[in-house]
Amino acid sequence: MSHRGPLTAVITTVLGATLGGLLVWRVYRTRRKRLPSIQKVADPVEAPHPVEKEFTAAEYQYIQPQNLVEKEFKAVECQTAQLPPPVQIPSSEQLLGVKPVMVSSEEEWQQLWPLMQRELSVFPVLGLDCEWVSVKGQASAVSLLQMASYSGLCVLVRLLPFRSGQQAFPLSLIEVLRDPHVLKVGVGCYEDGKRLTRDYGLSLTCTVDLRYLALRQRQATVNNGLSLKSLAADLLNVSLDKSLGLRCSDWEADQLTLEQMTYAARDAQVSIALFLHLLGLRSDAGPASSSGSSYSELAARCQGLVDVPFRGRGDGDDRAADGERRRRTRKPPTYESPESGDQQVPDPRKNNKRKPLGVGYSARKSPLYDNCFLHAPDGQPLCTCDKKKAKWYLDKGIGVLQSEEPFVVRLLFEPSGRPDSQQDYYLTAKENLCVVCGKADSYIRKNIVPHEYRRHFPTEMKDHNSHDILLLCTSCHAASNVHDSFLKQQLAEEFAAPQGCEEGVRLLEDSDRRRVRSAARALLTAGDGLPEQRREELQVLIKSFLNMNERQELTDEALQQAAGLETRIFNEAYVPHGLKVVRAHAEQGLLGLMDLERRWRQHFLTAMHPRHLPPLWSVDHNHSKFLRKYGEDLPIKLN
Repeated sequence: MSHRGPLTAVITTVLGATLGGLLVWRVYRTRRKRLPSIQKVADPVEAPHPVEKEFTAAEYQYIQPQNLVEKEFKAVECQTAQLPPPVQIPSSEQLLGVKPVMVSSEEEWQQLWPLMQRELSVFPVLGLDCEWVSVKGQASAVSLLQMASYSGLCVLVRLLPFRSGQQAFPLSLIEVLRDPHVLKVGVGCYEDGKRLTRDYGLSLTCTVDLRYLALRQRQATVNNGLSLKSLAADLLNVSLDKSLGLRCSDWEADQLTLEQMTYAARDAQVSIALFLHLLGLRSDAGPASSSGSSYSELAARCQGLVDVPFRGRGDGDDRAADGERRRRTRKPPTYESPESGDQQVPDPRKNNKRKPLGVGYSARKSPLYDNCFLHAPDGQPLCTCDKKKAKWYLDKGIGVLQSEEPFVVRLLFEPSGRPDSQQDYYLTAKENLCVVCGKADSYIRKNIVPHEYRRHFPTEMKDHNSHDILLLCTSCHAASNVHDSFLKQQLAEEFAAPQGCEEGVRLLEDSDRRRVRSAARALLTAGDGLPEQRREELQVLIKSFLNMNERQELTDEALQQAAGLETRIFNEAYVPHGLKVVRAHAEQGLLGLMDLERRWRQHFLTAMHPRHLPPLWSVDHNHSKFLRKYGEDLPIKLN
């Protein structure tokens, strides 16, 4: 063995130990350098030092929404490494001390919406009120919408810029008004919602009238009535200025005065304060629990009062008190409520005697969709149907029950048609709820293509077609009808198919026959009491109509005949509005009718923004199938 072997081993060992020591030292130095930076991050959490505070609602003293939102975002940025605080209910004084925020454009609303959304996520309740201008005793369209959150943040939305389609309403505003999980509270808020529906097609759901809550809470002492002013004085010890000059001021002025803004904001803020008081959610009760401020908890405490119009004596609405007294002294008008949404909706501002939109609608008492299934003999799914129809096949012995849940009937004969694919609208199960807001009760059927048009379509386009029949709650149904009336008017102008004028009326009033009838009735009732000259004039008029000469005497029988004349005559020029519009589209063949169908479907999507449409619902439903089956040159036979 060479003498170099042990020397080499020693040198190698020393070098290895040296390199290992250097490596350990470098790691140690590196860790020591990193320790101060870690400490610097930890220090602010451990050591007390001033931190920019979170802005409370009482500190929002800004009229411009941009300033308000900037402060809120700045406060949120300073909340790192902190848990959200419990909900603290402000006192009535703090709540009423918050200055309102004016919104008159979509851009201003979008700046404010994140803050409003945050408030509603904490406490899903809005105090709500409306203001409008009355001209010669007739209420015009709503001018101002007030909404206040639990903290007192009050948004005043000027609606004049959105009137007649000048600006589109922000989608978030439309959705919060119809959100079934956000309570809207106030005095007469249900009626305010119907005004918004009539004037702007806005749907307001989940309303609670504070008068019902005040009556339900027996411990609440109400001495002066149930108006908002009286409730505020009795329960909150707050005095509201309800002077006539302020209430009836110009709410459509270019600039609202400070007094107007304060008055409008107070109504909404007092509404939310009364709600909190009546439910015992006061500031002195301590922080609200997370469950106590949830929608389900709040709705449970308002059970039976949601979307119920107030029907008590002395409604308490100060601004309508005089009108209520006048209405009670005269006989209410009689009229028939429409059973479907296909009739033209008249301008409600021209007649305030009608009851609110949505009242009188006959809601379904049973679900529309049973989601039973029909299968072909080979087991291929054909469609869904209701249970009554499925049992009919069983009772006739032409089908057998395959399963109870889901209810499936297999046919014993070859059906006339099969779906083109398993991705078919009629094979999908559908929910029994409003397709717009998701409300699961008080819904009725809505014809997306109104019946006055659909009834004239060729048989091929309307047989077994339930695609365009959807469920809407009564409030959304009423709002949809208002939007439909706008499109009907557009179609009337585009295709010279007027509604409600002479050409669009089946029966016309004959003025000559009416004069003869009036003359005969006057002679029968007044008789000899009429001046001789007037009596002779009426007799000549009647004889001329009955082709009698002047020498012939008018008998009682002839007078009775003239007094019973039918004054309405058939209008030979009558063409129904719907038929005229369909005829104009039918001139372009099948493609023209599909365009009309598509236009109504798209109109529903644009106007109502439905969030719960059935799967596979489409504006082009069945169009490609029609073209494959019939071709573009299908002879159109209108009904």
